[in-house]
Amino acid sequence: MALTLGRPSPPRHGASEHGTPHGLLGWITTTDHKRIGLLYIGTAFAFFVVGGVLASLMRLELAEPGRQVVDEQQYSQLFTMHGSVMMFLFAVPMASGLANYLVPLHVGAPDMAFPRLNALSYWLFVGGGLVMLSGFLTEGGAADFGWTAYTPLSSGLYSPGNGADLWLTGLALLGVATTLTAINVVATVLTLRAPGMTMFRMPIFTWTFFVTSLLVLLGFPVITAGIAMLFVDRQFGGAWFDPARGGDPILWQHLFWFFGHPEVYIVALPFFGVISEVVPVFSRRPLFGYKAFVLATLAIGAYSVATWAHHMYATGAVYSSFFAATTLIIAVPTGVKIFNWIATMLGGHIVPDTPMLFAISFIIIFLIGGLTGPMLAIPSFDLHVTDTYFVVAHMHYVLLGSAVFAMFAGLYFWWPKFYGHRLRESWGRAQAALLFVGFNITFFPQHLLGLRGMPRRYADYPADAGFTWLNLLSSIGALLMVVAVSLFLVNIWISRHDPPAGDDPWGGNSLEWATTSPPPVHNFDRVPPVRSERPAHDLAVARAAAAAAADAVDEDGTGPPRADADEGAS
Repeated sequence: MALTLGRPSPPRHGASEHGTPHGLLGWITTTDHKRIGLLYIGTAFAFFVVGGVLASLMRLELAEPGRQVVDEQQYSQLFTMHGSVMMFLFAVPMASGLANYLVPLHVGAPDMAFPRLNALSYWLFVGGGLVMLSGFLTEGGAADFGWTAYTPLSSGLYSPGNGADLWLTGLALLGVATTLTAINVVATVLTLRAPGMTMFRMPIFTWTFFVTSLLVLLGFPVITAGIAMLFVDRQFGGAWFDPARGGDPILWQHLFWFFGHPEVYIVALPFFGVISEVVPVFSRRPLFGYKAFVLATLAIGAYSVATWAHHMYATGAVYSSFFAATTLIIAVPTGVKIFNWIATMLGGHIVPDTPMLFAISFIIIFLIGGLTGPMLAIPSFDLHVTDTYFVVAHMHYVLLGSAVFAMFAGLYFWWPKFYGHRLRESWGRAQAALLFVGFNITFFPQHLLGLRGMPRRYADYPADAGFTWLNLLSSIGALLMVVAVSLFLVNIWISRHDPPAGDDPWGGNSLEWATTSPPPVHNFDRVPPVRSERPAHDLAVARAAAAAAADAVDEDGTGPPRADADEGAS
């Protein structure tokens, strides 16, 4: 939990005043949404490091033909657990951590609607993650059937051992944790908004996580039901997915992808929200087309549940034309967002601080991944590259690129709010440049590997297949990414004693910048008036106007003294 170990400035209300224990016990027993958010972020980042280690071992194995570090069975375990960790233990919980910290602040609430339920969701997440990873400690090793767990490969016949059952159990716990968080966010947004905070004045991040929460409530019960059915098949002789006894293995794919494709947007939408908070602040102007952005987010949420079977063209069991059409249509509202960000930057004055560098990197990376998405939506093309590294490259540009670059944009942006001081710009800029170069060196060659026919999930390849130099290049890029992430950890360490950054070091727009850094226990001594989607900016303008008027009075000595800045803003 490295990210919870920074040096927060003393809160304006001591924890002891509210009966909260100090030290480690206080973190374990807390129901404060800000602490739970930091716990989520720190734990998700720790799992991100675990997933990165697993990926690095795979890249070492694939750097050249032959066996280097693991055998085929171990590689299958690495492949399965890397995907599972990054999807279920990093990307979604990282977004949940940001939402836990920010959503109550964004809407002017003192806490989440259900604080104890919020704490329970975090500990279920931790427990689910540890249960899933504990498969490595069993005799047969961790699950080895891929993070999608396709049947019959994931059946007891082809994947015996406790590792697979622990994977299913851990994923079920994670599903419950994510569902509880979604319930909490929806209830908070609908019932605890401050006076004046209408739905169309909420920050975009809160909007995107609100829609994400609705998708969670729709999709996670489906995958939880599928997990229960598969567990019954494995442990109690069920026949849901066994064709020899009347079951249907394709049913698992339908259940998984009805959850799994909305899951793509469950991952991506909150990070779209992060970028939509960063870009306007560092462009020095409001987000271009705020309402269009919100409507595009709602459209993505609606269309995401009608595209799941484009993952299943190769089965021959779906009506490909329908799912090709819905997949192509969903590119339209996604494209609207990219135009919103670009128009915001073109109409503003860009300040190239670290959060903005990561945001621009995100837009470029996501655009590349978005361009390959419509290609894979076409059944005739998809059939040629199914289960090749082209799909691996596409998924990493869309999901890993969106999650990682937006995560770092958000962490550098909100670090002063979390801990009261900024991370160092020189180290941040070096990290942003190195991560961008390393990411593209790692994953762009994988498009070419896929077009050349290299299948994914294989631990080896022929020396004369023409794959070697591209795999070596990809492995070198992975090493650069490891160095880039290490720079972030160094930055945390060396900046921990830096001077306070102030309550609003960036000139922010949303309500979290209108309170102290870190915020008091109940977030606001007094919630500022909300008259637009940029209440903190409005408050800063009012204070500046009041200060200018006061200075004018002092200079000419005439006129009554003006009210203080806060009164002038109310």
